Amino acid sequence: MGLGKTIWATPGEYLAKSDSEAPVLFFAPGVLQATARRFLAGFPGLVTYAVKANPDEEVIQNLAAAGVRGFDVASPAEMALVRRLVPDAALHFNNPVRSRREIAQGVALEVASWSVDSGSEFDKLAEQVPAGCEIAVRFKLPVTGAAYDFGAKFGVEPGPAAALLRRVAATGYRPALTFHPGTQCTDPRAWAAYVHAAAQIATEAGVRLDRLNVGGGFPSHRRAAEAPDLEAIFAVIAQATADAFGAEAPALVCEPGRGLVGEAFSLGAQVKAVRDGDAIFLSDGIYGALAEAPVMGVTDRIEVRGPDGCQRCGAPHLREVFGPTCDSIDRLPGLVPLPADIAEGDHVIFHGMGAYSTVTSTRFNGFGGLILTNVMALTG
Repeated sequence: MGLGKTIWATPGEYLAKSDSEAPVLFFAPGVLQATARRFLAGFPGLVTYAVKANPDEEVIQNLAAAGVRGFDVASPAEMALVRRLVPDAALHFNNPVRSRREIAQGVALEVASWSVDSGSEFDKLAEQVPAGCEIAVRFKLPVTGAAYDFGAKFGVEPGPAAALLRRVAATGYRPALTFHPGTQCTDPRAWAAYVHAAAQIATEAGVRLDRLNVGGGFPSHRRAAEAPDLEAIFAVIAQATADAFGAEAPALVCEPGRGLVGEAFSLGAQVKAVRDGDAIFLSDGIYGALAEAPVMGVTDRIEVRGPDGCQRCGAPHLREVFGPTCDSIDRLPGLVPLPADIAEGDHVIFHGMGAYSTVTSTRFNGFGGLILTNVMALTG
């Protein structure tokens, strides 16, 4: 991925002066830092960034500049990246399944917090992780409100979670609980249900929690008419914690990925063809930065700009949209409303594309070579 040397005012200014056919990710550092400050001001605890969402070095550096000092890492490569860029950062290794070598690497890099969701994995941690470190038991509930459920792969039911939490405390570790309400969770009640369940688990275990990790899942802005109310989620988490734990409330930590970085990037994909005036073929698709579309759906925060950078304003027309590869499944789900005057050479700009775009992009069929360029603003 190339890094642009010029900071453009808007995507439109860049497109008017560029003749590249490659898909472009437009990054607005100011938007990222503003979102980080929103979390830091509103969330009632420690804010950590889930590096997996977008591990670009500029992302890490801008989050650190905004005041983020904790990072949720899932692999030794992510740990090393953060240690190099933000040496004093707190590392939380919350992937609950690790090899013994990965555990040793985490210990060497001074991981501050670990998660676990099984007795066998706890045994592996206890072999190497020094006493006094934080170990959080990850549990799951059958709650709704997210785009998809994170409990299918990780997390243990509340009963076994209590037994495991008891073991954590008895072995000399700082006991904590953690959960994930599911990606793009827009219902604050999901967090409330989990917080109250955490209090019940701690009571059953006879353990006072040092900390409660309320996970990620914080939504980004995917639907134009539905901007996420992060402050409402923060308020529900704070109130639920006070109600459930009272005077013994643990410290809180969150690990947003999508909710932090999503809004800071927009994707520009060039129109390669308008086939017989109907179906659209783009320079990027589901093997590229649009990999999440089949699972998450297509955002409706879309605009189309001509080669001169000006916005197309034709009446919306529902169209099939295909990516550039020769694979027939390289197609955005459903029909996408695009201006009737869209033409070959235009760029379709998808907003809110900072999360799970660069990291999931492949080079299938020789496509997927993203250009990264910085802009002052993503609209206008």
